Amino acid sequence: MTLKIRNISDNPLPAYETKGAAGMDLRAWLEEPLELKPFERKLIRTGLFIEIPEGYEGQVRPRSGLSIRHGLTLVNCVGTIDSDYRGELCIPVINLGQEPFVLENGMRIAQLILAQCAQLPVVEVFETEALTETERGTGGFGSTGKH
Repeated sequence: MTLKIRNISDNPLPAYETKGAAGMDLRAWLEEPLELKPFERKLIRTGLFIEIPEGYEGQVRPRSGLSIRHGLTLVNCVGTIDSDYRGELCIPVINLGQEPFVLENGMRIAQLILAQCAQLPVVEVFETEALTETERGTGGFGSTGKH
């Protein structure tokens, strides 16, 4: 199985940087440097068009170094690319830092992880008892941290 990529940018193809890397870095494709002010968000082009195999999805995630050092992250935290999408990959970035941040052409701004996913049949049930009981039950946010 392969990931087909059409690249219209002047940047190299995404690649796994190390043997154990889960994601491939995605690079900004910009005509000129772009300054992002604090809390400003922009959609950044990559110049990449991909064909994800059926049964897989692409997950676009922030790069941890940019996030912790500069506050640069993704507007939607983790973006999903469906296997039937054929448009250009664009990265919705936001500067959560206190200082302006300058993006430059070729800068690695996000990472792409490929993951298997399934489409399951949906069955509507009408009573709470129709759902399997668990130890957690209806416990929501923070409920598993109570001991």
